[in-house]
Amino acid sequence: MKCELYNDHFENAKSYQIPSAQLIIADIPYNLGRKAYASNPAWYKDGDNANGESELAGKKFFDTDGDFKINNFFDFCTRYLKKEPTKSGACGKSSGAPAMIVFCAFEQMQMVIDEGHKHGLKHAYPLIFIKPSSAQALKANMKILGGCEYAIVLYRDKLPKFNNNGKMIVNWFNWLTDGVEIPKIHPTQKPVRMLKRLIEIFTDYGDVVIDPCAGSGSTLRAAAELGRNAYGFEIKKNFYRKSKAKMIANIQPDIFTVMYEAQQQERRQAFINGQTSLLMG
Repeated sequence: MKCELYNDHFENAKSYQIPSAQLIIADIPYNLGRKAYASNPAWYKDGDNANGESELAGKKFFDTDGDFKINNFFDFCTRYLKKEPTKSGACGKSSGAPAMIVFCAFEQMQMVIDEGHKHGLKHAYPLIFIKPSSAQALKANMKILGGCEYAIVLYRDKLPKFNNNGKMIVNWFNWLTDGVEIPKIHPTQKPVRMLKRLIEIFTDYGDVVIDPCAGSGSTLRAAAELGRNAYGFEIKKNFYRKSKAKMIANIQPDIFTVMYEAQQQERRQAFINGQTSLLMG
């Protein structure tokens, strides 16, 4: 399996000759500006306002947030997303169409849907991730605190590839946190465990996953450990270096997960072949 992270902007992807993706996952900038830590105890030393402000007070998460261009992002994604299959899936089954998952702030959801529609991603639906607690502790006496993360699934015409193993999957998930074996590299890092769950649903063993805003590289690690080919871009050198050294160094696919996935894929293909034979016969 390939697992490649490039210290470059996704707009320069052409020079790396990466393949088209079955799934693109991205955590785009939330554009919080200098209020990134405004409702988080980290604004103060040791999380206590009696100690005065910390070095994070009035700081942005990233100095590149203002440079993010949503139109350019979707240009890249729709260029590197696999083409639609020519045939629909078997009766009662989704097709093998590709999909995008974009993590964003609640206020950005409609913008992401609208921009996707401009780029031919005509359909979208939300995903909601329920956290066990809220980081907005400083607003506890002012408002109901946000305890969720949000994402949008986008696709063109045909329903994306969908692996549910016969079980219903709803559009809300419990926020699955990582253990100490996963390094903390990025302030908005998404858990590997949770990313694996999404990758399992929308891809098969051997498929390609691309993360244009790779950050910590947790998406690449999740994909590679599941036996998917993973490619990512990260322009910040410090995140790139830490990811290469700690997150994606010496990744080995989880052999038991890969074997199970391969078996399930064979069964699905056998079912599709059987249905096709019945239709032709």
